[in-house]
Amino acid sequence: MPIPAMTELDWRRVSPRHMVVEAVGALLWMLFFAGLTVFLIVVVEVPLIGWIWSACFAALAFVSIFMSYFRARAIRYALREDDLIVRRGVWFEHTVAVPYGRMQLVDVRRGPIMRLCGLSSVKMITAAATTKAELPGLPVAEAESMRDHLVRVAETRRAGL
Repeated sequence: MPIPAMTELDWRRVSPRHMVVEAVGALLWMLFFAGLTVFLIVVVEVPLIGWIWSACFAALAFVSIFMSYFRARAIRYALREDDLIVRRGVWFEHTVAVPYGRMQLVDVRRGPIMRLCGLSSVKMITAAATTKAELPGLPVAEAESMRDHLVRVAETRRAGL
């Protein structure tokens, strides 16, 4: 059986609402650094460094919130016969293939922002410590359905575990 090329796979994207989760996360970091800037200016009384920090921070915060759209659009996945492929990254693309037979745990997570958006994150745990296979931004029903499917397929394909 010929192996399909990465471009020929049936790539699926996460929910467009995941952009909101990414943007809110960037906004929370922005608020943290804004508080740090106020601390530098008011408490430590270092106005020049505080204003320089503030300008750099504002530029980075704007770019981060702007990039949240592209970060969310860059996440995609494909279910193949023997594994799940997760691809993410805007500047540096990261692709991980998780063989069904190596999955030890499939975890569905929902943080407070994700709950507000009706989204979940599916995390696959394998025996390899470096495997970072997480698929954020799936609607709740789709995430639970994927978890059940992955567990069912993984049980039929255990690879020496």
